[in-house]
Amino acid sequence: MTMSCDDAGTSVVQRFEVFTGAGKRRDWPPEVKVSIVAESYSGQETISAVARRHGICPSQLFTWRRELRKEMEARGVPLPVSSAPAPLFVPAVIEHLPSPEVTPIAKRRRRRRGSPPSAVELEIDGVAVRIARGADKGLIAAVIEALKATR
Repeated sequence: MTMSCDDAGTSVVQRFEVFTGAGKRRDWPPEVKVSIVAESYSGQETISAVARRHGICPSQLFTWRRELRKEMEARGVPLPVSSAPAPLFVPAVIEHLPSPEVTPIAKRRRRRRGSPPSAVELEIDGVAVRIARGADKGLIAAVIEALKATR
């Protein structure tokens, strides 16, 4: 029985790729693990940078660190305390200035946004037309006729 999608053996392989490197399970010798973990405790680089340089995931390095910590605690050997630099803060200086007499600020009245005041406002079938003062009579008549024609 053959299927329409089953062409394994009837078609020519155009491209074949072999993936190597990260992605396969690796077995790390204990001395290499210890040196990588020790390097991660040096404090000169972030753990992610150390992991990236050795081609492992940061989570793998954290796991190795946790396993080493548990093993050393079980043996009664204290882990070296990393001498992380103390966080640096900029000192805040607050000066008490003599407060001048504060005068209340009068709130400005907000102007309504919109068109200038109109002389005539027409609304026909939901369409509003505002006609300003001094508009030409012919223009007003043309607008009204156009509105009537759309009804």
